[in-house]
Amino acid sequence: MKTLTAGTAAPNFTLNNQNGDPVSLADFKGKKVLAYFYPKAMTPGCTVQACGLRDSKTELDSFNVEVLGISIDPVKRLPKFIERDDLNFTLLSDEDHAVAEQFGVWGEKKFMGKVYDGLHRISFLIDENGVIEHVFDKFKTKDHHDVVLNYLKDAQ
Repeated sequence: MKTLTAGTAAPNFTLNNQNGDPVSLADFKGKKVLAYFYPKAMTPGCTVQACGLRDSKTELDSFNVEVLGISIDPVKRLPKFIERDDLNFTLLSDEDHAVAEQFGVWGEKKFMGKVYDGLHRISFLIDENGVIEHVFDKFKTKDHHDVVLNYLKDAQ
């Protein structure tokens, strides 16, 4: 697994959102995008992470940041996650993990002695021109939104 790094152009992807509509990174030209990859909708860690971002939306908006949550969940699972947890940002389905592979977040994982391929919990802050500004790969799910906001505040 070779994760993309800051200074690299982000892959210009198009994925379907929770409504089945195509969403492209290019749609957000002129805005910053937090593309955060999470393993599975409605699981405890992913819920905590998503709710932290939900509760920080006003502050993220003040930094001109759009949040895109990306998982390998099928489109039909995403509206349930949004509705259950009142999420206020876009979720995207990368069911075949092609975009995850482009970003270098799909690869070997270990859990309870088992080794398998899966989605790594890594976030990318992409600048207004489509270049990766920062990679967030060391955080706890409950602190993810704080780590992102602290970076944005320090970068001003």
